[in-house]
Amino acid sequence: MRSGCKAGIIAFLKGDAATWPGIMMNKPLISLKNRRILLGITGGIAAYKAAELTRRLQDQGADVRVIMTRSATEFITPLTMQALSTHPVHLDLLNPDTESVMGHIELARWADLILIAPASANFLARFASGQGDDLLTTVCLAAQCPVAVAPAMNQAMWSKPATQTNSATLVQRGVQILGPEDGIQACGETGSGRLMAIDQLVVRVSELFNTGRLQGKTVMITAGPTREAIDPVRYISNHSSGKQGYALAVAAADAGAHVILVSGPTNLTAPDRVELIQVISAQDMHAAVQAQIASADVFIGVAAVADYRPKLVQQHKIKKDQNGQRSLTLELVENPDVIAEVAMRADKPFTIGFAAETERVETYARKKLIDKKLDMIVANNVGNTEIGFNSDVNAITVYFQDRAIDLPKMSKRSLSEHLIELISQQLIEAL
Repeated sequence: MRSGCKAGIIAFLKGDAATWPGIMMNKPLISLKNRRILLGITGGIAAYKAAELTRRLQDQGADVRVIMTRSATEFITPLTMQALSTHPVHLDLLNPDTESVMGHIELARWADLILIAPASANFLARFASGQGDDLLTTVCLAAQCPVAVAPAMNQAMWSKPATQTNSATLVQRGVQILGPEDGIQACGETGSGRLMAIDQLVVRVSELFNTGRLQGKTVMITAGPTREAIDPVRYISNHSSGKQGYALAVAAADAGAHVILVSGPTNLTAPDRVELIQVISAQDMHAAVQAQIASADVFIGVAAVADYRPKLVQQHKIKKDQNGQRSLTLELVENPDVIAEVAMRADKPFTIGFAAETERVETYARKKLIDKKLDMIVANNVGNTEIGFNSDVNAITVYFQDRAIDLPKMSKRSLSEHLIELISQQLIEAL
């Protein structure tokens, strides 16, 4: 075996994209960090390439889960894909071992992108006709996230009018078609039908998240809770995790915006390509926003800012009284209303608020929209523990002055991309 080939195989097994020949070499800098990609594998000789594709997506930071059709298992085993993805492989639509934990709807909600690679002619036909007779087609029908398809088949099958019509139908419905490429095929024939090269496929997948819709815009986002000190040890706060605000920051950066993220205390990693300003209290957040708001085209107030703070902050830890009493009375004063002050500016940016409520969600959201003169407000019921502060999924209603749009439960990452799309549409309409 040639030394270069041997080194390449070792590199592939170790997952080292920098040294694997032909993979990611001299390619654009890309990142799929924390992206949730649901990989669908259909039956065809190119199914073996799904193993390499999974590894390459993971190299770029993606979390990959796999659905295989039964015909795909004739070409590559579920055990191989389970070992590479580190997750159980999903095969059947009605599987009692998985349906109660993560059925087809939960899989669709989990994903930021569904990628079918390779996609057979049979799959294209069934998907285009709206069939849901197996797990993969059902998940695609239930998906709120983008769906991308990488066809791979014999050149004669790809060129047939029926296949071309099916492909065109999917494009009209918003499905991204990646490939196929020209070249020598497994059958020995030459023509269009080869699965897109894995390195190029990974690049194209990354590009699907970079919409450029907010190119040249500055977006300021507040996220997380604030902490209002009682003494050097104790503080008043809330259950906000910051996950939705951070997801919005990533989505805005993917859309080409310069993003300023003003964050209260969280356990989250700073997003790439985002200017992060860390604060503690509501007054800190107010000051940070006021210092840079003049440069913002869009302001998104996601942070759960404390409405009140203790009037007096004790310099030392408060002790029990001499009788061992534990009761404590605090006098509170109102914090500055960060988002209201932004919305009242003469040069105000397009301003979006969030209403995290536990009852009468629409009533309170619409009141906040009007009272604070917001352009748009996002409301959700945080009393629902499935979509509460610390959840990775959310379900919201977006209210404008004249209409409302419901977005069903999905990952906060996918939800953020839908919100950025709505915001960009509003900016275009305002021109």
